[in-house]
Amino acid sequence: GTMKRFRRHGHESQRDKHKQDLYQFNKTVEHGFPHQPSALGFSPSLQLLAIGTRLGAIKLYGTPGVEFMGLHDENAAVTQVHFLPKQVEMVTLLDDNSLHMWTLRAHNGISELLEIGRFTLSGPPGAPPSVTRVTAVLAHSSGELLLLGTEGGHVFVVEVPGFRELEENNINLYLLQNKVIIQIPEDYVGRRNLECVEALHENPLNPRQVLIGYSRGLMVLWDLDRQRPIQHFLGTQQLESVWWMEDGVNILSSHSDGSYCQWTVTGEDPQTEPENQEMPYGAFPCKAISKIIQVPSKQGPPFLIFSGGMPRASYGDRHCISVIHSKTHEALDFTSRIIDFFERCFKKHSFGEPSALVVLVEEELVVVDLQSEGWPVIQTPYLVPLHCSAITCSHHVSSIPLKLWERVQAAGALQNTHYSRKPWPIIGGQNLAPDPPQRDLLLTGHEDGTVRFWDASGVCLYPMYKLSTAGVFLTDADPNDNMNQGSEGEWPPFRKVGCFDPYSDDPRLGIQKIHLCKYSGYLTVAGTAGQILIMELNDEAAEQMVEATVVDLLHGQEGFRWKGQARLDVREEPVLFPPGFQPFALVQCQPPAVVTAIALHSEWKLVAFGTSHGFGFYDYHQKNNIMVKCTLNPSDQMAMEGPLSRVKSIKKSLRQSFRRIRRSRVSMRKHHTTNAAKLQEINARLEAEALQEMELAPVQRKIEARSSDDSFTGLVRTLYFADTFVSDSSHSTPSLWAGTNGGAVFAYVLRVPSLERRAEDPVVAHAAKEIQLMHRAPVVGLVVLDGKGAPLPEPLEVAHDLSRSPEMHGSHHLLVVSEEQFKLFTLPKVSSKSKLKLTAVDGSRVRRVGVAWFGSRTDEQLESSLVVLTNQGELHVISLPSIKMMVHYPCIRREDVSGIASCVFTKYGQGFYLMSPSEFERFSLSTRWVVEPRCLVEAPLQMRLKNPSSPVHRDQPDGVPTEHRYLQTQSVIDETMPHYNLKFC
Repeated sequence: GTMKRFRRHGHESQRDKHKQDLYQFNKTVEHGFPHQPSALGFSPSLQLLAIGTRLGAIKLYGTPGVEFMGLHDENAAVTQVHFLPKQVEMVTLLDDNSLHMWTLRAHNGISELLEIGRFTLSGPPGAPPSVTRVTAVLAHSSGELLLLGTEGGHVFVVEVPGFRELEENNINLYLLQNKVIIQIPEDYVGRRNLECVEALHENPLNPRQVLIGYSRGLMVLWDLDRQRPIQHFLGTQQLESVWWMEDGVNILSSHSDGSYCQWTVTGEDPQTEPENQEMPYGAFPCKAISKIIQVPSKQGPPFLIFSGGMPRASYGDRHCISVIHSKTHEALDFTSRIIDFFERCFKKHSFGEPSALVVLVEEELVVVDLQSEGWPVIQTPYLVPLHCSAITCSHHVSSIPLKLWERVQAAGALQNTHYSRKPWPIIGGQNLAPDPPQRDLLLTGHEDGTVRFWDASGVCLYPMYKLSTAGVFLTDADPNDNMNQGSEGEWPPFRKVGCFDPYSDDPRLGIQKIHLCKYSGYLTVAGTAGQILIMELNDEAAEQMVEATVVDLLHGQEGFRWKGQARLDVREEPVLFPPGFQPFALVQCQPPAVVTAIALHSEWKLVAFGTSHGFGFYDYHQKNNIMVKCTLNPSDQMAMEGPLSRVKSIKKSLRQSFRRIRRSRVSMRKHHTTNAAKLQEINARLEAEALQEMELAPVQRKIEARSSDDSFTGLVRTLYFADTFVSDSSHSTPSLWAGTNGGAVFAYVLRVPSLERRAEDPVVAHAAKEIQLMHRAPVVGLVVLDGKGAPLPEPLEVAHDLSRSPEMHGSHHLLVVSEEQFKLFTLPKVSSKSKLKLTAVDGSRVRRVGVAWFGSRTDEQLESSLVVLTNQGELHVISLPSIKMMVHYPCIRREDVSGIASCVFTKYGQGFYLMSPSEFERFSLSTRWVVEPRCLVEAPLQMRLKNPSSPVHRDQPDGVPTEHRYLQTQSVIDETMPHYNLKFC
């Protein structure tokens, strides 16, 4: 016995080593736009941009590929981010009033973002909280001080990086007033104690002078060395922001009544009247100008840039930044709330020429080129708002052939002519990641009927091309829908910028399923109202009719009446399609229910499609439907209610009322986008809950037989084309397999005519097999394994020499993946061979399944496995053909139903899921294929010369040593790792 156990132990350790060689779980990079951003920072010396979010995340971006991410322990919003000038440190302020110091530290030649200290102001004993509630932060250019202005009107001086309070340097005007050092009119100080510090600014020509702006309108010029005021300025309106011009002599202040003032620094006290005062959108009451900046330009007058100031009654709901230069004046009109902005200057000689305006709004980052005529927008290489229209599905395709890649790129370039040609203006850090070994596409389907193609090969998810399907249909879109493409002489001179637009003309356009064949360039997309479009890539524009082939899935079944949405009306005249993917065939399911599954076989030129009522398949070569099978059970009345009908009636009515609000909003064309964002969030939540009720069984249920009168038993979950042995073991034949929500699998044998007869002879299909799983658990995946136990290659893959031919000797097996188990059947007999159950106790259900190839870094050999995501958010890798559990890792929170529902796997063991409506989290299960940021940010040269050793990290003020938290460990890949060209035999 001992011997045996000992031997097995040796075998186990070898197996463990094998697992370690192949599998390793990492969350690698977050693609897209941070959810609920709340603060913006920029370091001119490091050329890095920082964004803080309401959930306490902090993200840094430099040149494309340079990205860092950190997370505060406190679940509090980041309200401000400030880089210490010319250093690799930055300070964040959270809305729990804590300050945090972060640094970029190099480790093995790769920088990591670390939190190195935290601090909260401690006021005098017994002082009210407002005394220490921080409202304004100035990171002093010496790099050694932070000035903290508070709600109670105090300014505290703190030494960094150690966060030591320098009490003797604190500034309290109230005490000075009492000592009669400074003469400020009584009504400014009075009993209200100056109120809040709104602004702290350093004199650009003399760092020892600081301007303090108080909310009542008073501004005080302070001398840090002599610790006394030099001059004060008596504004009469509530202060919003302050800007000190480059000459060190002129100051701009902006106010809550929509005005701004210019003041002159004379050193003589006091200045009661500004030099001049402007109301840019004047006469009627205006909203506050929340931030103002002025930048000189070499030729002629400066650029004046400010946010807000719009006439309250007519345009109070607009989110605008105005840019005024010489005779050009534009009010840039964004579709969501402005969080902050800054300008980028080219050279830092005596006068920088403003080159770009960088604006962070709630739903996107917009960069405006101020050097080119018309001030066009620059395409962002990262931080792209994936959720311009809500994402409804996604599809990943690995190793795209170069020819297809270039054609998609060319089609995208034609769409992007309105973008600026200028390079991306944020260029900090070095991207050290190796070039991606292959070209990958991620396709996302959206609620407005668009499909967006993203370059997903590397760290930056880059937009390549956008396909719109709406043109095929007649929708409620308003032709005058360009909100405000301002007419000549309109005032204010609005220009709509940004691409976030959550309003869908018609929810039926939403894309539900996508399948692209990378070898033939055929694409099929299916939507919410039973529409399936088949498209091909054309490099020229083309005008063509798209006729619908209507397919009745009820197939003459009596007693069913569809209560859901009507189908979309197809345009009856030819439509001009731009270069790119163009539809040439349209299948319309009746009833027009959501399409729940599609499969495309580009070699046989067939498309299979399924809904909650049944499935069929269509010959897109001859443009006719071949067959249809109704899977409805007589008790399936629910499936006749329309999409997401099983949502409790209250949810349904809520949803409808939201749709109504949304439609009325669209007709009013007033975009209260804060509401729109809330509305989108609630909508997404309702949709996720509805989905959970409709197709995802409750978590608590153990494995048990499901009664056949459960609703939606006929819903088709998966479709699969295979060339395999269905009728007998000597002749393989084309076949289609379909799995339903009620645990049924249907197999059809197809007769596909030879190439020369393909256009004339019909494709014929007849039913061959039917399997009913005992537990009636929904079938979520079907795979046929060849004689060597490998999954069958994709259509045309062998023809393109990218896969070996499948092994046709030895028996094939059908792997049926249900929500509860993995079951292997021998073909053609369909007798059960082996099975693996998912644990019933914790209520695990399979939610997503994919076939992936794994290999170690050192060995060329590849093996295929199943990758599985459960409703608990756990990832499992299961070996093929032995169906043994190899490894499992927790990945997504189980409460995150929409995250789990959005997950998509790649062919090489990576995956993507939506961690928020606007961000994909990318993960890898493979040791060989990992895409992650590897970058280096170094301190600017002059700082390194001045301070050759690394900064001294003093203890925190309370004597507790600073803790170092490794937040984004960049795993360092061995440089000798070969670059695989991904051709597999």
